[in-house]
Amino acid sequence: MSGRIKPIIKKEFRQIARDPRTLGLLLLVPAVLLVLYGYALNFDVKHIPLGVLDEDRSASSRDLAGAFIRTEYFDAAARPRTRVEVDRLLGEGRIKSALVIPRGFADALAAGETAEVQVLLDGSDAQSATTAAGYVKAIVQDFSTRILVKALSRKGMIDRAIPLTLEPRIWYNQELLSVRFLVPGLIAFILMVIVVISTSFAVVREKERGTMEQILVSPVKPHELIIGKTVPYMLISLVSSHLVLVFGRVLFGVGIRGSYPWLLAVIILFLLCALSFGLLISTVAKTQQAAFMPAILTTLLPTFILSGFIFPLRNMPAVIRAVSVVVPSRYFLSALRSIILRGAGPAAFWDQFVGLAAFTAAAMAAAVIRLRRERRRGEG
Repeated sequence: MSGRIKPIIKKEFRQIARDPRTLGLLLLVPAVLLVLYGYALNFDVKHIPLGVLDEDRSASSRDLAGAFIRTEYFDAAARPRTRVEVDRLLGEGRIKSALVIPRGFADALAAGETAEVQVLLDGSDAQSATTAAGYVKAIVQDFSTRILVKALSRKGMIDRAIPLTLEPRIWYNQELLSVRFLVPGLIAFILMVIVVISTSFAVVREKERGTMEQILVSPVKPHELIIGKTVPYMLISLVSSHLVLVFGRVLFGVGIRGSYPWLLAVIILFLLCALSFGLLISTVAKTQQAAFMPAILTTLLPTFILSGFIFPLRNMPAVIRAVSVVVPSRYFLSALRSIILRGAGPAAFWDQFVGLAAFTAAAMAAAVIRLRRERRRGEG
């Protein structure tokens, strides 16, 4: 390491030590945000308030209503007596779904006819309504199968095999918990925002204190200044990222299925990318307030919307997918999920690794070029 880089590293460590806000922002805030968002963000649709209008009042109708209530997906919230009351409860938001069993339900089943029931869902929350509709379909199909088996048993045909049986096997997230999907995204989201914001102040702080001009006219070269500024933040960010991984494992059960060395390599590359981007912003801005706004605008919304954290990229229009190419969190998140959730090797994410490396090189080069221009102005 160049003799001119070590003093810069020592100076930056001293500066961070004298500024507990920066140290806390880098070291503690990511872990705290993971806990808060990890518990707050939950896409699992359970305990849907259900209103049951049983106009048939038979054993079969009660059995069907029980098939809904016995699951963890629906909770009996009301027993309306009329269809007008069902509409009122849905309109007031006191129930999110309603099961209406008409008169003659049991008689139709006993006669071997098709019995009709009605399920009403509150579609104001489209995602929850779509998931609830899937639950309804599964419960009704299971109930219908049990009725059919009883009918075949009465006719002495129970020994005949069912033509088709389905045994679904779910890999990587057997319990279908949304937190397993969200935690890797939270890691990418939190690290990107926090690291870029904290490092975007690194060079700006020197400008505000008037020491930047002295550094620029010193023998220190721009790339040496960038390296000296990056190393301290890189080491602290590495500690912070491992704290986040530990919290994800202890609190949410999201362990590392794949290779830790590959995970470490991806994290280091991503942190270098975020640090380089933050330093680039720092070389452009004149004050810390001016650096904060572009750091937020270029990390918060793009990472949240265009990285695949919440919304799958494959469902977006082609133009939006093209824009997401310049979002580094997209590559990091894809590689992170491959390693942590699926336990995949480099063959599954090598293209994401290359994309992240290209973005890192571009951001680092741009930051060095900006510093060289400022140095020429200072010398001129």
